[in-house]
Amino acid sequence: MERTEKKCFFRKFIGDKKFYLMVLSIAIPIMIQNGITNFVSLLDNIMIGRIGTEPMSGAAIVNQLIFVYNLCIFGGVSGAGIFTAQYFGKGDQEGVRNTMRYKLWMVIIITAATIVLLLTQGDALIHMYLKGEGTVAQVADTLRYGREYLDIIVWGLPAFMMVQVYASTLRECGETMLPMKAGVAAVVVNLFFNFMLIYGMLFFPKLGVRGAALATVISRYVEVLIVMGWTHRHHAKHVFAEGLYRTMRVPAAMTRRILIQGTPLLLNETFWAAGMAMLTQCYSIRGLNVVAGLNISNTVNNVFNIVFIALGDSVAIVVGQLLGAGKMKEARDTDNKMIAFSVFCCTIVALAMLVLAPLFPNLYNTNAEARELAKYFIIITAIFMPQNAFLHASYFTLRSGGRTIITFLFDSVFIWVVSVSVAFTLSRFTALPVLAIYALVQVADFIKCIIGFILVKKGVWLRNIVTS
Repeated sequence: MERTEKKCFFRKFIGDKKFYLMVLSIAIPIMIQNGITNFVSLLDNIMIGRIGTEPMSGAAIVNQLIFVYNLCIFGGVSGAGIFTAQYFGKGDQEGVRNTMRYKLWMVIIITAATIVLLLTQGDALIHMYLKGEGTVAQVADTLRYGREYLDIIVWGLPAFMMVQVYASTLRECGETMLPMKAGVAAVVVNLFFNFMLIYGMLFFPKLGVRGAALATVISRYVEVLIVMGWTHRHHAKHVFAEGLYRTMRVPAAMTRRILIQGTPLLLNETFWAAGMAMLTQCYSIRGLNVVAGLNISNTVNNVFNIVFIALGDSVAIVVGQLLGAGKMKEARDTDNKMIAFSVFCCTIVALAMLVLAPLFPNLYNTNAEARELAKYFIIITAIFMPQNAFLHASYFTLRSGGRTIITFLFDSVFIWVVSVSVAFTLSRFTALPVLAIYALVQVADFIKCIIGFILVKKGVWLRNIVTS
């Protein structure tokens, strides 16, 4: 009996060689692209950090604001992306084109609104993070550096939006290599111009944080030229690109369906990103050193987070295509194995993070308190990484079947009702150290794990939403 139970367990949660090769063929290119991007962001962050604490904190605050925009774009394309994966699984190329046209309209609206907001209200938004302990001079310098960074970085948003439209569609159609190659080229360009423009190497001017922002903008446009150019030159392979701009009209019936399914996703990503920004603001009440420590920690964590992010993206692609093809039993079986694989991989990654946590902060030219805080932020994140891997995979499982109202409640409503409430209350009405508050916010996510487990097991996500 015991041997039979073990056999059933392995069959349910562990795949064969062919299964893992299939998953890794999708996940590894995403990991490589995100890994190189985040590694260069780490180097970028270190290079700014070696200028001083205030330049690093100013750029970090602006990047937190840009992060909200990035997640809005992600939510905007993801709503249509659910349909893209299922249309591709069904073999409907015109359906793929129409979902891409919808994405284009969505990102144009979001990006235009964001640029206007950041250029007109940038100082006020940055100042929200400067309420903690710090001298008047430190606050003024951080605000000035943040504004310098913002005034340049904002002009990279149009290129970023187009990359996301094309890269997301390519991935949803099973093409992960092209976005990876474009991402690699972009980070090489970014790294080169970071060295040249931050420190004034060779004949380039020494621009400091403005140089870091300019390098990022240049790399964004390199990336979009590669992705768009290659896709349209090889339209025989990427069939959806042929005739894509013949019209920008999206059928009204499809627009309604995507809005119904996709608006909760857009709202989810927007509110979730705003929730994360609010959490950072709550922590920043404890002082500017906390802002610096969190910036170091988040940049390092992003390098390691690529594993569960790529595996979560793979869940959306693989399971979404199976649902679109009507293979419900195979979709459930595949999803179980992919979630288990993600948690296992992230447990290994977490152990590596624990070993390396004391080393990374020493690369920064900041004060000892900020480095010490960064070390413990990294350690706490590592401890909870397997939990975050399960939550991420569960989220993409629910999303693959178009259960966007549920994902909205599961993700952004939870972060505001539970996570932000915990952080806000503890940061303002107790004397608890910031590390304890940070850890307790992570502990509260265990409630979300229980909810995710129940929803995934019940199979509420097992739906084909493109059946005509």
